[in-house]
Amino acid sequence: MNEEVEAENGTVLKYQHHANGRGFVSPKARVQPSTFVAATAYIEADARIGDSGTIGSGSWIDQGVILGERVFIGQNVHIGRDSVVGNDVRLGSHSRIGANVRIAGGMRIDADAQVPDSSVLGTPRESAMPVKRPAGQVSSYVSDRAA
Repeated sequence: MNEEVEAENGTVLKYQHHANGRGFVSPKARVQPSTFVAATAYIEADARIGDSGTIGSGSWIDQGVILGERVFIGQNVHIGRDSVVGNDVRLGSHSRIGANVRIAGGMRIDADAQVPDSSVLGTPRESAMPVKRPAGQVSSYVSDRAA
C-alpha cells in the first residue's frame, strides 16, 4: 500500500509502509525486515538500514543515509543526507545529525545533540567504517559505549 505525501516544494512523494506495517519508507530505500520503524518515522530514497535496529516515532532518515546493524534512534531524530552510522550506535531523542556525518560503531549521542555537517565521530571499531579525525566540537555530546 502506498501513501502520498506532499513535500514543502509541492512535489508528491510516495512511501510504502515498512514490513512491520508502521513507518513510511521510500520504495527506493532498503530496510531490513527485522528493524522496527515507528508509525510516524520516514525513510527517504537510497537509504540503507541494517538488521535489528529501532527508528523512533517522528524520526526522519534522509536520502542516502546508511545505518549499520542494531542502531537505536530515539524519537524526533533527523539524520542528514548521505550520513553513515556504524553498528551498535544509539542516537538520543531530538538529536540533529548533519549531512555527510560519519559515526563510528558503538558511539552514543545524547538527547538534543546537534552534530554539524561533515563531522566525524569516534574511531573505527568492528564497524569497518573509515573514520579519520576526532569529534572535536561535539565531544561534549558524545560518549563511548560503557565498558
